Amino acid sequence: MVAALFALVISCGGSSKNPGETVVSIKTDFGEIKVKLYDDTPKHKENFVKLVSEGFYNDLLFHRVIKNCMIQGGDPNSRNAEPSVQLGGGSPGYTIPAEINPKYFHKKGALAAARLGGPKNPEKNSSGSQFYIVQGTIFRTGQLDTMEININMQKKDLMLREHFQAANDKFTVFKEKNDKEGFDKLVAEIRMEVDSIYDSGPKFKLSKEQRDAYSTIGGYPSLDGEYSVFGEVVEGFDVIDKIAAVKTGGANRPEENVKMKIELVK
Repeated sequence: MVAALFALVISCGGSSKNPGETVVSIKTDFGEIKVKLYDDTPKHKENFVKLVSEGFYNDLLFHRVIKNCMIQGGDPNSRNAEPSVQLGGGSPGYTIPAEINPKYFHKKGALAAARLGGPKNPEKNSSGSQFYIVQGTIFRTGQLDTMEININMQKKDLMLREHFQAANDKFTVFKEKNDKEGFDKLVAEIRMEVDSIYDSGPKFKLSKEQRDAYSTIGGYPSLDGEYSVFGEVVEGFDVIDKIAAVKTGGANRPEENVKMKIELVK
């Protein structure tokens, strides 16, 4: 993740539980966070409710905390982990198919599933248990404009690297033959192909709803479209800030354990 956010201005003052909503309570020494789960991310909702009902999360840690970004927990290896142990690799032994819905994004308070990044997980499948809650920061309009440009350029650069990597054997032959002309011609062809694909494809663009949220309550827009957001905080925004402010050590692990207990709200 970072080493890898609505049409209305949303208040961080809290919200009551509406009939039919599934809400969970995350209790910590810093206070309680209440989160509602989205019905239209059913696989993530069902899995989270199952684990909560089984007491899976009780006494696990928020093992990774990055101020102005997010707080992450749900690694089963964090239960009773020694202070020197690096966490973040544990799971219940399965992943969840991605449910990336463009109407849900990384505004402050967004609940999302962590996942393995990079080419080993092209389908962006989620961890079976690890999750994070966004703290983020507030962005100015100009910053959001620049972010759109940078994200699109990064996507184009990644596409270019992938095409060069796919043609690596051809480049090797040109090098062995000392064929500079052939080498340069192939580079030019790949660049033209990537330019064509990029120009005709969809671009990263923040919606009005995203811009309204990111410029008021804040969030972390560069994660949008990359992770499955499956819920949002309705109470306890101040608790997110308190946990995000704790002192951390290696791998962004809090120096003092931040334990959680998660229950379904009756």
